[in-house]
Amino acid sequence: MNEKKYEALKIENQLCFPLYACSREVIKQYTPYLNAIDLTYTQYITMLALWEAHSLTVKELGQRLYLDSGTLTPLLKKLEAKGLVTRQRSTADERSLIVTLTEKGTALKEEAVSIPSELAKCVNLTGEEAAQLYKLLYKLLENVNNENEA
Repeated sequence: MNEKKYEALKIENQLCFPLYACSREVIKQYTPYLNAIDLTYTQYITMLALWEAHSLTVKELGQRLYLDSGTLTPLLKKLEAKGLVTRQRSTADERSLIVTLTEKGTALKEEAVSIPSELAKCVNLTGEEAAQLYKLLYKLLENVNNENEA
């Protein structure tokens, strides 16, 4: 049997595996900080997007977070039940649902402000390494996304 033929199928030769494993491990490091502010990781990244923009349509939010409406809808309902966001139909286009931070949602930003620096300690990369990794990951994300749209 020609083992060379199957070399590409070894787990250590898969780009997807270290991406997957790192993602899981990094997200796991967020858990204690997010538990303290009663958010899941997906709720946290949703709040990050809203802290930047204050108000976004569900479609815009999905595009920014690479999440589909099937994932976003229950997540947004939970954030609304916690009093962090409101969801309202657009007066300009009834098909569009607008998600807006509440005062409580805006105030939560203050409690979350130290999370990025705490996580930076866990990943233990230099500023240059982190910047290089960030740039490469976004390049990969853009390439994969462009490929899916083609």
